[in-house]
Formats: sequence, structure tokens, C-alpha cells
Amino acid sequence: MNKRSALVRASVFSALAALWWVSAVAGQSSAAPVIVVETSKGAFSFDTYPDEAPQTVRHIVELVRSGFYDGQRFHRVVPGFVVQWGDPQSRDRTKEASWGRGPAASSGKPIGVAEITKKRTHIKGAVGLSHFGNPTLADSQIYVTLAKRDDLDRKYAVFGHIVSGSDVVDSLQQGDVINRMWVRE
Repeated sequence: MNKRSALVRASVFSALAALWWVSAVAGQSSAAPVIVVETSKGAFSFDTYPDEAPQTVRHIVELVRSGFYDGQRFHRVVPGFVVQWGDPQSRDRTKEASWGRGPAASSGKPIGVAEITKKRTHIKGAVGLSHFGNPTLADSQIYVTLAKRDDLDRKYAVFGHIVSGSDVVDSLQQGDVINRMWVRE
């Protein structure tokens, strides 16, 4: 092999290696955030769908990073239906009758859009965003479906699904504590 062909091969190899590195880095940076929920009963995590619900995912990730959910309680648990959280009032047991209700039951910063798609449905383990009748006013209340729920499709934004700890989700009861939520990217 002459010197010139060795240089050409080395250049081609370097270019291919650079392309692989760029694509690998790009793939890592565009990965969907996974949200981890550490509870008094154990931990569970869910993937998010930033391609289908970009503003919803961004809003929830910001709330998680700010510590908004830390110390809250699961304010609604209906066997065979949903487990729900996201009301800051749930930190106070004396306000239990109001948990999940009223203007104080959210972060106060609604998303402003309804990111409801036909692609994401309410299968068991779907993660969605609750609202009080108007999907554009959805804010901080997250729920996980405990069974397939076709009746919720096209009414609520599904922005994720459970990827680990489904047994923990199934064991939750109203009043159980969220010790911490964090984002794994």
C-alpha cells in the first residue's frame, strides 16, 4: 500500500468515525426524559413522549426539576381506574377534603394547549394529565391508568407510560407520600 492510499483510507476512517460520534451524541441528546417517582412504597418510572406532547413534557419536567412534587401525597386512588397526584395541598393532611379540587390544586401555570393524539391511548400504565373540563387548562395533576380506559381517549393528553415499578403503582393508596421525583435523561 502506498503512502497516498494509506492517507485516503485514514481520512475516510476518520470521517466515518466522526459521523458515528456525531450521530451517537445526537441520539443521546434527543432521548426522551424518564421521570422517576420515589414513594413511601417504592419507586416507579415512566417514559415521556416529547414528540407527541412537547409542551406537556417540558412543563412536567420543569415542575419535577423545581421540586414541585416532592413531599406531596397521592390524592386520588381508584382501584382498577387511576392513581393521581400533583396537588400541592396534599402536603397538608388537614386539607384532605380539598385534595385535587379548586384553584389551589395545581401549580397555577396551565399548559395552554391540548396535546391529545389518537396515537397515544389509555392502556394500562398510561401516564396522562388531568384537567377540570378544559384540556388547555391542564397543569400539574398527573395520573396513571390501572387498566385500559378507552373512555378517557381523546379527552386527556397521554404524555408517557410506566416502564418500571408497575407493582409499586398497583400498591399505592390515597395518602401515600411522594418522597422525591427526578428526571433521568
